[in-house]
Amino acid sequence: MKAPLIGGRALLLVPAMLVLLLAFVGPVGWLLARAFTQPQRGLQNFEALWQRQGYLQVLWNTIEISALVTPICVLLGFPIAHAMATGSPRLRRWLVFIVLLPFWTSLLVRTFATVILLQRNGPVNAVLIALGLTAEPLSLIYNLTGVMAGALQVLLPFVIFPLHAAMARIDPAFMQAALTLGARPVRAFIRVYLPLTLPGLITGATLVFISTLGYFVTPAMLGGPHQTMIAQLIQDQIAQFGNWGMAGALSLLLLAVSGVLFLLLHLTIGLKAAAR
Repeated sequence: MKAPLIGGRALLLVPAMLVLLLAFVGPVGWLLARAFTQPQRGLQNFEALWQRQGYLQVLWNTIEISALVTPICVLLGFPIAHAMATGSPRLRRWLVFIVLLPFWTSLLVRTFATVILLQRNGPVNAVLIALGLTAEPLSLIYNLTGVMAGALQVLLPFVIFPLHAAMARIDPAFMQAALTLGARPVRAFIRVYLPLTLPGLITGATLVFISTLGYFVTPAMLGGPHQTMIAQLIQDQIAQFGNWGMAGALSLLLLAVSGVLFLLLHLTIGLKAAAR
């Protein structure tokens, strides 16, 4: 009796697998294959990546910006997730609504809004000048500051929700027991609460890091020449130069970096599980 049921369940996956194959695996595989076949067969595209310092600089920009955005998202998202997990039902509903609200707005619209907020005559500079924190408007866009601000306002929810899911499963009695046994609040947090949140923290940080690696709209609109990221370079190779081979090589490089990160994450989680 079980065999037909299993077969029926497997058949339900066929439409989704076909869509995934046609809409994702096929196009991505076609692009990656061009890295080895255009303009001619061989590894000349990868040799160019290694020999031209500009490509390596863009790769470094991408990794550096991702590495800066990720810990800031974690630091900002941790207290919000904690308030969602431990606050009253009313507070939790409001925080969930506020965190979800950006998802109802187009990424392009939010990026344009960030440009308006951070421009020299924008509200942020006006507040800074009114408070006496600066004598003249600061340059907050078309540089690293603009990219960071745009990335944070988009990616923060990707840290908050995994952290909230992990925190919601923590029994409050654990912290109370640690405090009762003489641990100071900071020590109890570091030794008890923080390790229990690590699964959600690692998941959220990974989502933010990998999402930032493939960012295009935010650095294109808020960054400058020194903040060019690899997704912009891929778009330029195709749209401006028609160089599908180099675009495929850059895409494969980006995929390799993401794969290495997933491997490190898997090994880290595996070691922690073995230690327990």
